Amino acid sequence: MNKQSVLVVDDEPDIRELLEITLIRMGLDVICAEDYTSATRLLQTESFDFCLTDMKLPDGDGISLVEYIQHNKADLPVAVITAHGNMELAIKAMKAGAYDFVSKPVSLEKLRNLIESGIQTAGTIQTPDSNSKYQIIGHSKQIIQLTKAIKKFARSQAPVFIDGQSGTGKELVARQIHAQGARSKAPFIAVNCGAIPGELMESEFFGHVKGSFTGAIQDNPGLFRAAQSGTLFLDEIADLPIAMQVKLLRVIQEKSIRPVGSQVEESIDVRIISASHKNLADLVKEGQFRQDLYYRINVIGISVPALNERIEDIELLATHILQKLSDENATSYTLDPSALIALKAYSFPGNVRELENILERASALSDNNKIKAQDLNLPEQENTSTQAVSLLDKTTELEAEALEKA
Repeated sequence: MNKQSVLVVDDEPDIRELLEITLIRMGLDVICAEDYTSATRLLQTESFDFCLTDMKLPDGDGISLVEYIQHNKADLPVAVITAHGNMELAIKAMKAGAYDFVSKPVSLEKLRNLIESGIQTAGTIQTPDSNSKYQIIGHSKQIIQLTKAIKKFARSQAPVFIDGQSGTGKELVARQIHAQGARSKAPFIAVNCGAIPGELMESEFFGHVKGSFTGAIQDNPGLFRAAQSGTLFLDEIADLPIAMQVKLLRVIQEKSIRPVGSQVEESIDVRIISASHKNLADLVKEGQFRQDLYYRINVIGISVPALNERIEDIELLATHILQKLSDENATSYTLDPSALIALKAYSFPGNVRELENILERASALSDNNKIKAQDLNLPEQENTSTQAVSLLDKTTELEAEALEKA
C-alpha cells in the first residue's frame, strides 16, 4: 500500500526539517519546497494527499498557493501556517479555500490532528444526492452561485455564517455544507438559539453532570458533545444573550467544553455553522453582539437569496413541492397556468417556506387535484410591481390568442 504524501512549503530550513520529521513519524511521505515557484512545479509533476504551507514565502504568499491549488488541484486539502494572533490572514486564507490553519508556534499535536483530518477529507468529499430531501431547488443564477459556494466551502473546516431572510432555506444550506464535506457521516445537530430558555442555555450547549443543579437527575451530554466529529448548526445565533456569547467564543477558541458541575475540560471536534435573519454587523455596532465572536463565526459568509430575487425558480420549486405533497397523499397535484402566473406576481415575504404553506393549503382546499389561482388565496399586496402587472397582461394576451386559434 502506497504511503500518503504531504507537500510542505516553507522558506526556513529549520521549520521544514521539524515538519518533515514530524510527518515522517506519522508514516507519511514528505516532499519539501522552499518557495511558491518550486511548490507549483511539484504540484504539476507529483501527486499529494495534503499540502501545508507557510503564509510568507520569498516569491509569493500562502494565499496565492491556496488559490493556485483551488484552480488546479481542487480536491487537495491545503492548510496554512500563520503568525501568532494574525486571524485576519488566516480568515483570508480560509475564504480563498484553505482547509484550515495553524498558528505559530506550531503545536505538533494540533498539527498531527489537522493533517490526519485533512487527509481523511480528501477521500470523503461527497457529491450532492439528487434524491435527498434536503435538495436545493433552482436553476437561477443566484442558486448556481450558491451551490458552487457550498461545494467550495464544504471542503473547509472554517466556521460558516449564513445570512438571509426568514424562510429562504438557511438550514438547508447548512445541511448541504455538512453533507458534501468530510463530516458527512458524523452527526448534524441543529438548534434554534432563540428557543432555549436562558437559564438552561449553558446546560443545553455544554451538558451537565448529575446533581449539578436542581432537576439534574442524570448526566446530559449537551449539544456540542452530541455533534462530536460532525457539525453544530446554530440557527438565529443573534438571539444568544451576551453572557452566552462569551462562553461560545471561548469554546470556539479553545476547542473544549466544561459541562456544568464538572471540573474537567473535554476536547471537542465540531464544525460550527451559524445563521441569522438579522444583520449581525448592525448588532455589533449597537453593542448587542460581540465583535470578537462575530469575526470567529463569520470566517466564511454565505448569503441565501430571497425568493422574489429568483422568480424563475418558482415553477421548479412549486413542481417539487407538489410532487412531495402528491407522494404524501397518494394523489397527483398539478398547477394550473393561472396559479403559476399568480405565484410569479406575488412578492413572497415569507420566501420558500411561505410557498410551501400556500401550496399545502391550496392542495387541501382545491375542488380537484388541479390547483388554480383562486385556490391559492394569496394575501393582497398594496404595491404590485410593474413587472408583475406586465406579466399578467402579457399572459392574458397569450391566453386570448390561444382561444381565438382554438
